[in-house]
Amino acid sequence: FAALILCFAPLFQQRSWRHAEVLLLGAILTPGRRTVASILRITGLCRERRFVNYHRVLNRAAWSGRAAARLLLGLLLDAFLPRGSVLLGLDDTIERRRGKRISAKGIYRDPVRSSHGHFVKASGLRWLSLMLLVPISWAGRVWALPFLTALAPSERYCRERRRRHKKLTDWGRQLVLQARRWMPDRQVILVTDSGFSALEFLAALRRQGVTCVT
Repeated sequence: FAALILCFAPLFQQRSWRHAEVLLLGAILTPGRRTVASILRITGLCRERRFVNYHRVLNRAAWSGRAAARLLLGLLLDAFLPRGSVLLGLDDTIERRRGKRISAKGIYRDPVRSSHGHFVKASGLRWLSLMLLVPISWAGRVWALPFLTALAPSERYCRERRRRHKKLTDWGRQLVLQARRWMPDRQVILVTDSGFSALEFLAALRRQGVTCVT
């Protein structure tokens, strides 16, 4: 794992990288919830006095998540799909979070506990993930490998800060077209659910040569 993780070192300043490397290795090794506290425990740093430095990697240190996503996509393509068409998946998920400091949260339909006749609400953050869909030989099936994820703030969050609220299809269009720019020489096919069956969304992808199946 260390050889692959070193590819991300240029994205960080030297001091931040020392902490980021521990977080990355710990996230691979940690069973269950991958919190910073769990990572420090499994890497033998449970008594680290300056544990706050590891939290700062996520909430204060300067590094580009977009650059990291581009690097991760390149590693995934080299390992699983060095040539041919690229099949991508796009889907949103709700991270159930509560608390006054979770300001971008909203109230959404819970896709896990809801059914056609039963509607269940969930409070949390809505994330939209773009995934590389590739067959994994030893798993005997296609796996979805996320490489680019964006937070889609709630409409209330944007209204309180006088910002324009972007629909989920707007976020999806931006994510897919960003990946299209990273792979200009590959055929890109997107698979997503009926929530993205919007003509404006489909037309924008078609103009950039992306085939979309909903």
